[in-house]
Amino acid sequence: MAYKRQDSYDEKVTSGLIDNYRKSIELLGEDPEREGLLKTPERVAKAMQYMTQGYQMDAKAILNGAKFTEAYSEMVIVKDIELYSMCEHHMLPFFGKAHVAYIPNGYITGLSKIARVVDVFSRRLQVQERLTHQILDAIQETLEPQGVAVVIEAQHLCMMMRGVQKQNSVTTTSAFSGQFADGRTRAEFMKLISSDLMSRR
Repeated sequence: MAYKRQDSYDEKVTSGLIDNYRKSIELLGEDPEREGLLKTPERVAKAMQYMTQGYQMDAKAILNGAKFTEAYSEMVIVKDIELYSMCEHHMLPFFGKAHVAYIPNGYITGLSKIARVVDVFSRRLQVQERLTHQILDAIQETLEPQGVAVVIEAQHLCMMMRGVQKQNSVTTTSAFSGQFADGRTRAEFMKLISSDLMSRR
């Protein structure tokens, strides 16, 4: 299935979620019939379906939809990709940036498709470690490049709002394959995602 924003919702799923959220509000000690909460179950039901729409998307189909033969064989980097996901342990958001690179081996893909692959896997109940590898695996298996690198930097509301309540902590995860296993290639990638080349213009 190609990528598209989901503005329609499964009626059966929405109805079931509405019932569940209405009951949850009641169990928390609130009145689901109160004016301010009357439509909250429906809003949350639709919001949750939107925020987990990645389950209905196919990352490989997205990449194959813009897969082109090209002799280019240097590093391609898409950095600072905004990322929003939901921690599967507490169902609280985590958010940050993904930096993705690959070294083509006969095929390239549309640059926007890399960002959409990030969306496919982040719009699910996730852990950051798995998310990092899923992005890498989808690109590696579809484009069969000489290597893939993925680095994610994110803040987790489950750490900021509850538990240890550390407001400024950032979690960084990484995954590398192929030529990025070589220290020099990996170092070049890390240097490029840390630099601000646009500001030098």
